[in-house]
Amino acid sequence: MKRLLTAAALLTASPMLLADAITGEVQKQPTNYTAIAMFVVFIIMTMGITKWAAKRNTSTSDYYTAGGSITGFQNGMAIAGDFMSAASFLGISALVFTSGYDGLIYSIGFLVGWPIILFLMAERLRNLGKFSFSDVASYRLGQTQIRILSACGSLIVVAFYLIAQMVGAGKLIQLLFGLDYYVAVILVGVLMVMYVLFGGMLATTWVQIIKAILLLCGATFMALMVMVSVGFDFGTLFDKAVSLHAKGQAIMSPGGLVSDPISAISLGLALMFGTAGLPHILMRFFTVGDAKEARKSVFYATGFIGYFYILTFIIGFGAILLVSTNPEFKDASGAIIGGTNMVAIHLAKAVGGNLFLGFMSAVAFATILAVVAGLTLAGASSVSHDLYACVIKKGKAKEEEEMRVTKITTLTLGVVAILLGITFEKQNIAFMVGLAFSVAASCNFPVLFLSMYWKNLTTRGALYGGALGLFTAMLLTILSPTVWVDVLGNAQAIFPYKYPALFSMIAAFTGVWFFSITDRSNSAAKERALFFPQFVRSQTGLGATGAVAH
Repeated sequence: MKRLLTAAALLTASPMLLADAITGEVQKQPTNYTAIAMFVVFIIMTMGITKWAAKRNTSTSDYYTAGGSITGFQNGMAIAGDFMSAASFLGISALVFTSGYDGLIYSIGFLVGWPIILFLMAERLRNLGKFSFSDVASYRLGQTQIRILSACGSLIVVAFYLIAQMVGAGKLIQLLFGLDYYVAVILVGVLMVMYVLFGGMLATTWVQIIKAILLLCGATFMALMVMVSVGFDFGTLFDKAVSLHAKGQAIMSPGGLVSDPISAISLGLALMFGTAGLPHILMRFFTVGDAKEARKSVFYATGFIGYFYILTFIIGFGAILLVSTNPEFKDASGAIIGGTNMVAIHLAKAVGGNLFLGFMSAVAFATILAVVAGLTLAGASSVSHDLYACVIKKGKAKEEEEMRVTKITTLTLGVVAILLGITFEKQNIAFMVGLAFSVAASCNFPVLFLSMYWKNLTTRGALYGGALGLFTAMLLTILSPTVWVDVLGNAQAIFPYKYPALFSMIAAFTGVWFFSITDRSNSAAKERALFFPQFVRSQTGLGATGAVAH
């Protein structure tokens, strides 16, 4: 089989290895009937949940936020399910397998973003918002301008993330199940639309919860079996890995993945603050009853996600011991079958046989469905709630109209996702998740954060600064080695760093600050005066169940 991603490519090809996409040519494999049977069981179960949820979607609140009926624990598990993608599981395990200690930079980077959300954002989001984070960003600012900016930022993040997920889904399912790429992409698109169209947030939440439980259970079993093989001694695990790995002791030292301090800082900023600006993650804080449950959500989510990434670290080292030494998992040239991104799947077979391999393959497919369903719902809410109901209809849209636009948007996103997945099949789309995180960190996060914490923020400052961050992130990504050289084929990149977040975030915050403090308009004075009432509500929750201020 041709390799999906070689070890060298893992280190150099993409700005974010867990770029939630597996690239390259894949030869069709024998149909994995065990995996397909387990996945069918998952589909039947979740379709039953969708039917149950559909009966409870009687309003926009039910559809977008499950009527605030989700508990903190359930929401924390759903957030974890929304965040732990199949490719992050495979990608981080592969990074640890090829680079050892350095694989932690991605998992820790993502994890560090959650305390920011817990301590600085979760409570205020729940108290100030209604359906989406743009409710919060536009609370005391100009509705039309800020909602258009927020919707643009959200849709760009959703679009690039969705492309990466759909292409990754097609490649992964083609490899694991032996299905045709186009069949896999269409299947993911159809199921995604059904979950969101009929079940809304309630069905999506339970799909994410079930998927998170399955993934955590499977990863736990794999990690336990790895530790059994070394007598539950981490010293033995690391010593054996060092002795078997081609890099030797170097796998226990940091510094191989990022070549310079600027890239390291920029990557860290993208991972940390991008997490705090992802629309499909922020949307989940409106599904709980109050700010206390919102805080609990982040607490539980951080625990589940942190535990999961620790498991991937053990799995990566376990693969060095149990996969790299087993000729069953290598092709004629001695390379890992399917590329190093598949070492976690091979490890599943090594520790649990064909039955467990089928289980983990089905879980990987279920994982993709859960993530794309959350992305689709976030994209649909941006169009129907932010653009249609609040901008076009000036907050006077009837619920029936808004729901109709939501469903049309969901269908449209499903068709577009399938077409993009097919269009980008043979493209190197690894940079897209990097761009999604950079846009989230440079456009969504600065505007949202400063709207809650800086009284001098004005509509002009938020609009120009956010747009500047958005434009800078996209431009520098195009000019970076990841796109300018790897995708467009130029000899040398105009922008020398792979990660633009450091520069685009500086541009965004500087733009917001400058255009706000120089704004002397009457509307700016009113917006500054509204900061104190907003602050009181963000802290106390008074009026949090009412309509968003206009």
